[in-house]
Amino acid sequence: MADGAGVIIRRNFARPSAAEIAEVTGLPSGWIADANGQRGAIDHRLRPYISVKPFAGVALTVSSAPNDNLLAYTAVSVAQPGDVLFLGTEEFDKAAVVGDIFGGFAKNQGVAAVVTDGLIRDVEGFEKLGLPVYARGVSPNSPLKNGPGEIGTAITLGGVRIESGDLVVGDSDGVVVVARKDIARMFEGLKTVREKETGADKRIAAGETEPAWLQETLERVGVRQLD
Repeated sequence: MADGAGVIIRRNFARPSAAEIAEVTGLPSGWIADANGQRGAIDHRLRPYISVKPFAGVALTVSSAPNDNLLAYTAVSVAQPGDVLFLGTEEFDKAAVVGDIFGGFAKNQGVAAVVTDGLIRDVEGFEKLGLPVYARGVSPNSPLKNGPGEIGTAITLGGVRIESGDLVVGDSDGVVVVARKDIARMFEGLKTVREKETGADKRIAAGETEPAWLQETLERVGVRQLD
C-alpha cells in the first residue's frame, strides 16, 4: 500500500439522491438491468443465501486481501445507512470472508446488503438477521484479520466494475449495479421498461397468449414452415 499504509479509506464520494433510491426501491432487478442497457447484473454465481426482499442502496466497495476480513469489518464503520457492501476477495474459496457476527454489526449500522465474490458462513444467522447476503459459496473456515486492503476505491466484482456511489438494486434474482454517471440515462430507460412490463401484465390478465411484438418480429426475421 502507498506510504506504508496497510488500509486505505476513501470516505467522500458522490452518492445518488434519496429520491433516486426511493424511486427504484421495490422494483424488480430485471427492470433496472433492462433500463440500464440490459447490463449491470452481478455474475449469477454470486447468489443470495437467505430469503431476500427487494432493496436499493448505494455501493460501498471493499478490496480485501484473500483470506482476510479486516477491511470488511472496517468498512462497516465507514458505511452509511442504506449502503450495500461489495467485498472483493479475489474470489478466495478456502475460507469464509464474513459470518453472522459481522452481519450483526453491519445490520446495526444500517447496511442494506452484502455482496462478495468470496464465501460466507453462518447462513442461519444471516437469515435470522434478515440481512441480504450474496456469495460464491459457503465454508465454515474463518479468515485472518491482517489486511492490507482499500475501502471506497473502484473494484471489479462478479464481472462488473463498481465504484463507491453507484446505485444498487437487488432481489431474489440477483444484484444490479448502475454506474452513477449512468443513473439519469437509466431512469429515462425505466419509463419505457415500466410501460412494456405493465402492458404485458395487462395482456396476460386479459387472456392473451403472445406478446404484442411477436408476429411483427417473426415477419421481419422471416419464417419457413416445414410442414
